Amino acid sequence: MVDNFKIKHLDHIKDKKYDISFLDESMAEKIVNYHKSFPQYKPTPFVELKNLTKRFGVKDIMVKDESYRFGLNAFKVLGGSYALGNYICEKLGMNLSELTYSRLISKEVREKLGDITFITATDGNHGRGVAWTAHLLKQKCVVYMPFGSAKERVDNIAKEGADVTVQDCNYDEAVRMADQQAKKNGWVLVQDTAWKGYEDIPKWIMQGYMTMAYEMEQALREQQKKPTHIFLQAGVGSLASAVTGYFSNVYKGKEKPIITIVEPNAADCLYQSSVEGKRVCITGSMQTIMAGLACGEPNTVACQLLMDYADNFISVPDYFAAYGMRVLGNPLGDDKRVISGESGAAPFGAISKVLSDEKLSDVKEQLNINENSVLLFISTEGDTDKKNYRDVVWDGKYSSIIND
Repeated sequence: MVDNFKIKHLDHIKDKKYDISFLDESMAEKIVNYHKSFPQYKPTPFVELKNLTKRFGVKDIMVKDESYRFGLNAFKVLGGSYALGNYICEKLGMNLSELTYSRLISKEVREKLGDITFITATDGNHGRGVAWTAHLLKQKCVVYMPFGSAKERVDNIAKEGADVTVQDCNYDEAVRMADQQAKKNGWVLVQDTAWKGYEDIPKWIMQGYMTMAYEMEQALREQQKKPTHIFLQAGVGSLASAVTGYFSNVYKGKEKPIITIVEPNAADCLYQSSVEGKRVCITGSMQTIMAGLACGEPNTVACQLLMDYADNFISVPDYFAAYGMRVLGNPLGDDKRVISGESGAAPFGAISKVLSDEKLSDVKEQLNINENSVLLFISTEGDTDKKNYRDVVWDGKYSSIIND
């Protein structure tokens, strides 16, 4: 096994599983209709890499490219926009079916809501999505970011009108600061992680991500394809659990794809949780190229769900993400180029190495990948930190050659 490439397989033998009914197809359809009312809405590309498929000896490789989402270069706005929409529905006694984009931004809704300040902590993409939606509502937004946050990501949030500051702490500590300020000032915390006593809004955010999963599944149906494997990156686990829950509802029992979660070595709280069989939190600076995954405290809802429905947990060094960025950005033949950021490319880079390097052939067997496998990936963001993207793709930062 390659140094620092770690994998844990879970045999799901428990009779009682976490309730995933809140991530079913009927709920997804309602949320998709809400997102469709936005003028920015368009299904993001679901790219088929035919030449790479042949090279790796599998049946199909497909990548969902979220760099096109709402013009914000990342998927996170799906969760934030739905969470704020659902908050408005509850506050005003409305049904989600009544809340379209035009009504969301209407003077009527603004007057009924009054003045609200939304607050969140983020490494970049989530905060930008919340700030963007708050700006539409003509409401205030406060955003805390952890130390080391890329200037471009800070600036993009500020452009949405938010009061954004970089704190001298890691992501999990920034979340606690945001929670404290929300309680102190009567603000609304819109966080994509959950803990005991704070799970409703994180669940709404997870539900918002189902729009992406629904688009994928509908495209597969149209092409008469059935996925055998889904690879998902995880920070606190909100995205991973949303997609896992949705596909586990659509494909039940033996029909369910093999789902694998990928994290950086420096912040592999879900991998460690899978090893220990319980929620594990880690601390420290968690320095990793995968800034969006640098989280040490798993979402409580996501952790339980993934422990019950995900099949494998993988922890990898940073150079696997860099490799994924380079391969996606420099495709074979007429395969479509995907500009993928550090977190977006992590699972793709890890599995590309598994399928191309003999040193990881045992992992390929563990994952049960063969010539009949249909592999799905989500590139969750584009080059949201353009300087770092060029450092990796142009200048070879984080060499991805596996040495003996």
